[in-house]
Amino acid sequence: MKFSRRAEAVTPFYAMEFGKHAAALEATGVHVVKLNIGEPDFGAPPAFLREVRRISDGRPLAYTGALGLDELRAAIAQFTAEKFGAQVAPERVVVTTGASAALLLSCAALIDPGDEILVADPSYPCNRRFAESFGGRVRLLQTTPESRFQLDASTVAAEWGPDTRGVMVATPSNPTGTSIPYDELTRLCSTVADRDGWRIVDEIYLGLADDGPDGPPHSIAADDPGAIVTGSFSKYFGMTGWRLGWAIVPEEMIPVAERLAQNYYICPPTPSQIAALTCFEPETLALAEDRRAQFRARRQLVLDGLERIGLDVPVRPDGAFYVYVDVSETGLTSSEFCETALQRAHVALTPGKDFGDAGADQFVRLSYAASEEDLSLAIDRLGDLLNRI
Repeated sequence: MKFSRRAEAVTPFYAMEFGKHAAALEATGVHVVKLNIGEPDFGAPPAFLREVRRISDGRPLAYTGALGLDELRAAIAQFTAEKFGAQVAPERVVVTTGASAALLLSCAALIDPGDEILVADPSYPCNRRFAESFGGRVRLLQTTPESRFQLDASTVAAEWGPDTRGVMVATPSNPTGTSIPYDELTRLCSTVADRDGWRIVDEIYLGLADDGPDGPPHSIAADDPGAIVTGSFSKYFGMTGWRLGWAIVPEEMIPVAERLAQNYYICPPTPSQIAALTCFEPETLALAEDRRAQFRARRQLVLDGLERIGLDVPVRPDGAFYVYVDVSETGLTSSEFCETALQRAHVALTPGKDFGDAGADQFVRLSYAASEEDLSLAIDRLGDLLNRI
């Protein structure tokens, strides 16, 4: 069987690969602390699960509209206004099969073969794959600890070329857990808009961002109606396996997104959509905020622990649930360190090569979306490993 050049060019998602290796190790009876995947350990909220059980009574769960349930689109718009200070019309909300589908639809709507897309290095690898699947040429722009591993307006302006059509940014970011300051994000989006470019802003971790000097985090949808802004139920609400996300799109993109969704997957999962309405009830919102506080406590536990065992974190994260750790002082590449940590310390991490070229051999990503008990155990195991190597 001959596979497409596109399929052959896609590299493994190493966070998942190390997950497979960890599972194989666990099958032999070894306990592995898995800090390689960005998956909250809390699970879906109780109110959501109660609603899933209620509607699992044999009733028909037919297709919804391709853009999602109107009630859910309205609830997401209200949540965006109340939580992130952005007033958006419910019609601009596109409910999708996870945020991945939101990014896929956006790339399908915007990218023609040969178009250049600017993306930070490091960044989430799947975003690049979406762009490349439609013939886009992704150009990775190296970032540094001084820029908090994020793009800024001046860099985008300097790197914009004749074939550049848009930019993809994530704030807070995977893998670094760092955010673009809001004023800088507005400047960046304005810089792109001035060049008639599109901008996709991934805000799936915005609910887990720290408050800033001006209060709670803001969505760029408040100040850039031309941006495509993606969100997700997976992180803030802990609903990874239920595959539900959304995009806030410009008005002119609504019919385009609808046609693409109709053809690509018909509609998002109906049971997930119905039950997701409970996410915006006071009980679930209070629970999500409590979990957000727990993530901040876990972050501090990890940062203190890494400092104690001598591993450097050059930029303190301010959101999501990731720490980008410099392992260069160990004398191992990031891949060697992750393999050694898994086999000898039984801790699963993700090497920097998953996220780009800059610092690929220097950094590893640690996800603190695990219990405090597991995080403490992992730090102790890594400390013992460092003493041995």
